[in-house]
Amino acid sequence: MSVHHGESTIRPEPDKVLKDIADYVHNYQVTSDLAFETARLCLIDTIGCGLEGLNFPECTKLLGPVVEGTVVPNGTKVPGTNYQLDPIRGAFNIGTIIRWLDFNDCFLAAESRRIDQYMALTSSRGHPSDNLGAILAVADHLARQGQPLTVRDILEGMIKAHEIQGGLALLNSFNRVGLDHVVLVKVASTAVVSKLLGLSHSQTIDAVSQAWVDGQSLRTYRHAPNTGPRKSWAAGDACSRAVNLALLVKKGELGLPSVLTAKTWGFYDVLFKGKPFEFQMPFGSYIMENVLFKISYPAEFHAQTAVEAAHTIHKQLKALGKSSDDIKSVRIRTQEAAIRIIDKQGPLDNFADRESFQSHAISYMVAYPLIFGELTSNSYTDSSAADPRIDTLRAKIHCVEDNTFSVNYHEPSKRSIGNALLVELNDGTVLDEVEVEYPVGHKRRREEGIPLLMEKFKRHISAHFNEAHQQRILATVTDAQSLSRLPVDKFTDLFVKP
Repeated sequence: MSVHHGESTIRPEPDKVLKDIADYVHNYQVTSDLAFETARLCLIDTIGCGLEGLNFPECTKLLGPVVEGTVVPNGTKVPGTNYQLDPIRGAFNIGTIIRWLDFNDCFLAAESRRIDQYMALTSSRGHPSDNLGAILAVADHLARQGQPLTVRDILEGMIKAHEIQGGLALLNSFNRVGLDHVVLVKVASTAVVSKLLGLSHSQTIDAVSQAWVDGQSLRTYRHAPNTGPRKSWAAGDACSRAVNLALLVKKGELGLPSVLTAKTWGFYDVLFKGKPFEFQMPFGSYIMENVLFKISYPAEFHAQTAVEAAHTIHKQLKALGKSSDDIKSVRIRTQEAAIRIIDKQGPLDNFADRESFQSHAISYMVAYPLIFGELTSNSYTDSSAADPRIDTLRAKIHCVEDNTFSVNYHEPSKRSIGNALLVELNDGTVLDEVEVEYPVGHKRRREEGIPLLMEKFKRHISAHFNEAHQQRILATVTDAQSLSRLPVDKFTDLFVKP
């Protein structure tokens, strides 16, 4: 007869990852001027992306309170609307509008795996500014209750949320085990809003443990044939769950100290194939300092330079008195990651198929500007996609991997995202290949990109506010020192619907 001693009821020390995250949130002092300045630009850009998302009924139908007409005293105000909501619902609203169009910032992380006896690299990706949904919702709510929170506090929260999300993604492939990257939004947001809400170090550990044990989103909605609009509100959902979990712990809910490492029942064994997380570097401010802005085009980041090259070629064709109808073939020389993630063939049946983060088709994103000389949020709508020239040209486009692009994509000192387009015309003419190694939102093109980023922001606010109000907004966000001292509720009020 076998003897069983049962499970031990002695609660262990919290997992090291939980303690490291709480230590970072509560004790790390951000001293990088570059991180704070990049965070300011990120805040401006992210709010603008949210305002642009409000132009789409598919987005706005999901917003507002659960019970129509509810106005919460001292509640979170949602930019671009007149909603005033509880911070949980506010986080969903803000997170959803930010992420709707896939136009906010991006960070591409490197991971390694062994394939066919050699080490290959895959990519993990995410949009760390998604966390602003939770950070702004909580900070605005607390400021309206009288707490002296300023935009500086938001910027610090963004830097730390970026760092937690990006740091976890650098060497750990959540995508490969079928988990959506918004799990990292939930974890990072939970950690940062815990401190904003006044939770202690130990309570923050409890809250973060709750984020890890919470049901995690599958990537199903990002992949054909199930691609759908949930991918656009998944980050908003993660933000709202983060706020809810932090508030529950504030009320006394206990954490789960070995949520990651517990045998059989922990995150590692259940969802990560028994593998513990790896970290490339201690938490600091690296992610914010190196974040990528989507400045010129609402396109998946692996295709940004290809889209830029397509615009150049469109101008060349026009100068030659030709058009996309004269194109015989287009070769895209690209990175391995782009081929694996966005080299899609076949019909793209709906907005989510064309615009979805995972199901972006590089052929669509290149064909559209070759034909029309532009790629905007409206380029993915059903009416825009109905032009038969698009699929005709898509059929003439093919991708090949360039090993140098693939290597430099993962090189920490470069992190390039190169693409090159070679176009042959029906008359046999081969145009000079157009190569773009770094997108305009890359750190290496930051000086060039900042004026364009501000132009993007101006476009996004122009549909919502009159000229005088636009100038007031611009004067506020461009004065870095004054903006940093501005109370959070006064900042949010700038973007409330008149």
